[in-house]
Formats: sequence, C-alpha cells, structure tokens
Amino acid sequence: MGEARSPNAIKASLGAKSIIMVGLMGCGKSAVGRRLAAKLALPFVDADEEIEKAAGQSIEDIFAEHGEAYFRDGERKVIARLLRSSPQVLATGGGAFMCEETRQAIAESSVSVWLKADLPVLMRRVAKRDNRPLLKTGDHEAVMRELMDSRYPVYANADIVVESRDVPHDSIVVDILERLARALRVAPPPAV
Repeated sequence: MGEARSPNAIKASLGAKSIIMVGLMGCGKSAVGRRLAAKLALPFVDADEEIEKAAGQSIEDIFAEHGEAYFRDGERKVIARLLRSSPQVLATGGGAFMCEETRQAIAESSVSVWLKADLPVLMRRVAKRDNRPLLKTGDHEAVMRELMDSRYPVYANADIVVESRDVPHDSIVVDILERLARALRVAPPPAV
C-alpha cells in the first residue's frame, strides 16, 4: 500500500464518518486506535476516558458504587454524544457495541472496526492491568471465555474485522488501513 497517499485517500473517502474501534478488553482498541488516528490525521478519543470525565470518577468506581447497568446507560449516552462530533477515531469499551442503540448509531455515522483477538493474546494483555471491573471476581480465563462467547457473534456485525495479534501496533494499523481502503473502495496510488 502506498503509505504516502493512502491515508489521505482513506480520510477523504470517510468524509464525515468516524472510525469506531470495538472488541474485548485487551484487544488493543486504544493503543492501535491512537496510532490509526495519527496516521489518518484524525483526533483520537477514548470513550472510557470521556465516561470518567463525565462521571467525575473512574470506571472501576462507577461499577463498584452504581453497578454495571448504570455504567452502561452512561456509556450509551456518552458514545451517542461523541458520535455527533466531527470525524475521529473512537475507542469504545468492550461492552459498548453490545447495546443495539449504540450499534445502530455507529452503523449510521461511522465505520466500525473489530479488533479480534484469541484468548491467549487477551489473557496476556489483561494480566498487565488490574483495573478491569469485569475481571474483579472469579476465574479470569473463564470470564474472558464467557465474554468471547456472548460478544464475538455481535462484534462480527462490525464493518471490518482485523486480527489483533502479538505484532507491533503499527502492523495492525497497516492491516486496518488496507481493509478500510477496500471497504471504502479507495483506489491504490499509482505505481512509481
């Protein structure tokens, strides 16, 4: 792919659409999303950070004090607000795409990218952080398997699926750019 022109052509083809990163915790939505945004010269927004700002407390504290249903309602509202913003790369929380209303809003305004990862990759990554509310109790691997079983069929509705694996994040960004170019029917730059 012609690195010099393709990101500009992809950005132009997106028009007013945003790119929404979806997937399970640990798949790399934020890390890859930041690099993708830089490559496309778009702002990067992390929905979890925006939720924390709106609530004035951490996601972990929101879960502990108010429960998951309260968090999901706030998440839905924040994402709806963010989707009305100018084009951006938006990393959503792992459960955001499970909400039908949110999926519909994403489908109408954006291109969704599922970063699909296998269990060993996810387990290595989530083990590095202890601030995952859904992993506060029980067997982490069993919880992740349950989440994969329930969420992967829904994530499969994303416009683009890219395998998240243990390679440099920039390699994943190249994969996303290639799939975006195909999905948006961006012609490759002429050979030099």
